[in-house]
Amino acid sequence: MRILTTFGLLLVLFTSCTNQPDLSGFDVEAFKKDRGACGGTREKQIDWLKTHKMTWKGVSSNDLEDILGKPDIQQLADRNQEYYVYFLEKGEQCENIKNPSMARTMAFRFSAMGLTTEITFQQGLP
Repeated sequence: MRILTTFGLLLVLFTSCTNQPDLSGFDVEAFKKDRGACGGTREKQIDWLKTHKMTWKGVSSNDLEDILGKPDIQQLADRNQEYYVYFLEKGEQCENIKNPSMARTMAFRFSAMGLTTEITFQQGLP
């Protein structure tokens, strides 16, 4: 019984520490449905994303995936860090996601604890 109580408290503590972004004015469903940015709807949201980029800081990788959907590309980095990359405009990735593309992207870097530490915008992959 004591183990269950301890586990429950840890679970509540962990889930209460993650940052939940304010998404007012952002069309989450349109972003999710436009996989690889091949439908052109993500491109319309670039200004909102850039303006509110700090909103995503501290968001867990699980929460981010729930909100934006599965990343178009997931990269592992050194020291147990990872990147989630979302394409923001049409490009070579629309023909085959493995094609090198210089389309605009948004990348989220996560710490070893799984929290967003950096959000960048660039042409192609980071």
